[in-house]
Amino acid sequence: MAVETRGMLFEYGLSLPPLALVFKFNPQDISRSRTVTVKTGDAPGSRGGYDFVSPLETSRVSQGVEMQAESFSIDIMLDATDELNDGDGIAKTFGVQPQIDTLRSMAEPKTQGPSGVKVLSSLGMPGARAFERQEVASVLIFAWGMQLLPVFLTGVTQKEVLHLPNLMPYRADMGLTFQVIESANPFFMADKVRQTMGTALNLVSGMGA
Repeated sequence: MAVETRGMLFEYGLSLPPLALVFKFNPQDISRSRTVTVKTGDAPGSRGGYDFVSPLETSRVSQGVEMQAESFSIDIMLDATDELNDGDGIAKTFGVQPQIDTLRSMAEPKTQGPSGVKVLSSLGMPGARAFERQEVASVLIFAWGMQLLPVFLTGVTQKEVLHLPNLMPYRADMGLTFQVIESANPFFMADKVRQTMGTALNLVSGMGA
């Protein structure tokens, strides 16, 4: 039986309300997707790439490459059973609704408030018309195991499974879809270093096999 671990998802920045969620997370699978488009040109006599003979000539085989941002999806279960058994007052009244609300807020657009604080766009900004507000997405950090990735939350699905007598859910299955923010930010650059180290370890273990 798998050992229970935890994942964390939090907004990197100042926001009202503050957005952070710790959840039980030991997935059987994570679906990750990377799309690469290779430009090969249309030279006569070559299909799918230009001619090459030696390794020194491989740089000309393609005429360019476009890489889309990586996306991935996970399924998590929010469950307040332990909290209910411990007599937690918030869980007894609201179940896992606060966690669901946090995830939904992470996906909603934000507007810039006073002193750089971001607020939910749906709350509105005093004195600002809707078409004048500049809406932005939350920059989130998704942490699990040795992974620490900057992401946008691009999709949330929820299935409420069990409810309290007041019809608040105390167990829900959540499907989350993310887009990795691939830029010169400290989290993505650290992950690329980790990826490079993993590639080197693979070479060492392969040579020793």
